[in-house]
Amino acid sequence: MNQKAFQDYYPDDLNYCYGCGQLNEQGLKLKSYWDGEETVALFTPRPYHIAIPGYVYGGLIASIIDCHSTGTAAAATYRAEGREMGTEPRVRFVTASLHVDYTRPTPLGVALEVRGKVKEIKGRKVVVSATVSAHGEICAKGEVVVVPMPEHMAPKGKL
Repeated sequence: MNQKAFQDYYPDDLNYCYGCGQLNEQGLKLKSYWDGEETVALFTPRPYHIAIPGYVYGGLIASIIDCHSTGTAAAATYRAEGREMGTEPRVRFVTASLHVDYTRPTPLGVALEVRGKVKEIKGRKVVVSATVSAHGEICAKGEVVVVPMPEHMAPKGKL
């Protein structure tokens, strides 16, 4: 991708999430982008993301749905406000609710495509639906409700 990922706009002090933090050396470093009105991220699980031989651990799938959705919510909020990502005041979300349905086993060792759609932006909450696909087949569906990060969680002056 030639554009910056949503997560690249997170301030350094808020960029350590295991799933999407670009500064977490041990993390997944998920990167999400706009693709028209949807968002997309590609992620290839490593061999140690195993559940049983040949298949991805479900917690990893939940993590990438979660992190892709919080990034989608931030990007959609900036877009709805007519602002460029990263402009002040900063927008950073945390998960209020995460629901995942696993529709088929997710194969290990192939690129996974995560797609997100904003279902609702209402007041403080954003609802995002997401899918995880392998070889063009949906393996998991999720719905994530996110809310703005509480000020007490952010380093002073960062939100």
